[in-house]
Amino acid sequence: MTNYAPSTRSPRKTPKSPPVGVPAKPAEATKPEYIAPNATANQDQAELLARAQIGDHQAFAQLYSIHKRNVYSLCLRMVGSVAEAEDLTQEAFLQFHRKIETFRGESALSTWLHRLAINVVLMHLRRKSLQVSSLDELTDPAADQRPGRSFGAPDLVLSGAIDRLTLQRAINDLPAGYRLIFVLHDIEGFEHNEIASLLDCSIGNSKSQLHKARLRLRESVRGLLREEGHK
Repeated sequence: MTNYAPSTRSPRKTPKSPPVGVPAKPAEATKPEYIAPNATANQDQAELLARAQIGDHQAFAQLYSIHKRNVYSLCLRMVGSVAEAEDLTQEAFLQFHRKIETFRGESALSTWLHRLAINVVLMHLRRKSLQVSSLDELTDPAADQRPGRSFGAPDLVLSGAIDRLTLQRAINDLPAGYRLIFVLHDIEGFEHNEIASLLDCSIGNSKSQLHKARLRLRESVRGLLREEGHK
């Protein structure tokens, strides 16, 4: 008689059914792939740009709607005049329309358009006789109008004790050359070597004018705050 050894294999487990009245646990759903909003927006703009480059006017109008506010804000900060900023914004987008086929995607479209708008403003200022060769004359006010030194006085600009409207008024009140370099460096983030290249001036001149612009701006802000009743 043959003897059979007991099997060492574990018996196969039969999955238990849920108790009566308890619904079975649903299978875990696969999470959808997350797409960053910025990535989607950039992709949409790339498609609009490609269409605009082959003459799709509706696509160009959409790009205009996306970027017009930033371009207008840049122009306004540089020239300090609403009417001029509006005209320069239109001119910048006319240039954009003419040169759109030359954009090769080596930088972000917003960066390229930003640089184009700055060049439009600079050309406008030069046509108004604000030549780089006379930058020192433009930015150096008469001796009695130069910013004074307020040693020990609180720096209201750096301390954040002013609102944006007051600061913008003070920037608009700067002489044209002061305002130009202050906006390019402190607001738009250009380095002094880039400003020197844009304005065809020396790096030392750019640094000097920025220093004077900051002094003048601080004094202007204090004056505006005194007018508004701040102590």
